[in-house]
Amino acid sequence: MNVVLWAGGSLASLVLAFALVRQGLRRCRAAARADWGHGWLNTLDGLNRLFCRHFHRMRSVSLPLPEHGPALVVSNHVSGLDPLLLIASAQRPLRFIIAREQYERFGLNWLLRAVGCIPVDRAASPHRALSAARQALQRGEIVALFPHGRIHLDHEGHARLKPGIRHLAEVSGASVFPVRIDGITGQGQTLLAVIRRSRAKLKVFPPLQHDPDNPEQLLEQLAPLLSGKSHTREAGQLP
Repeated sequence: MNVVLWAGGSLASLVLAFALVRQGLRRCRAAARADWGHGWLNTLDGLNRLFCRHFHRMRSVSLPLPEHGPALVVSNHVSGLDPLLLIASAQRPLRFIIAREQYERFGLNWLLRAVGCIPVDRAASPHRALSAARQALQRGEIVALFPHGRIHLDHEGHARLKPGIRHLAEVSGASVFPVRIDGITGQGQTLLAVIRRSRAKLKVFPPLQHDPDNPEQLLEQLAPLLSGKSHTREAGQLP
């Protein structure tokens, strides 16, 4: 009798676990907003949105990206959570330019390849990464990058933005969508920032354009927005 009861309890537990998994997957698929081209990636998209919304308490925000065609998304970089927050705020897939050492991190490389990340060698020439980003923009994709080139916290003072964003905006003609990330508990951390609960906030600014008559203007406009030292209104906010 005890064996029968144990077997019955085990079967009931398995059925319950299966039902919970199915319910969770269904909820993730319903929460997905971007089409990554594969069902399992779309499910992960929904899972990430739920994770950022409920665990990291990210305020509801949507990047005003074009429905079609190329665009550039740029943000300050304070932790390893940042890419997840940006993905959760976009209605289209984002292709991130990331450091090669992060791209080749054990256990994550397969996923970073699947979502189309572009590795860049920070100690060498960035030309190969910029070429891959240009090709992605030509295909009408959205490229995201952190123009500080690394994690940079506000208290560290001024840091010059990398010129890669200016180059990509110039050669592609794509609009640049600036985002400011705040409220991260694990600032300065990578993986730990993902599991330490935050009250994340993304401030989205109106898109910027490269001006061929004043090529330095784009970086000059971006710097105060990403540093939080600008009073420029947010996208969609009334003047």
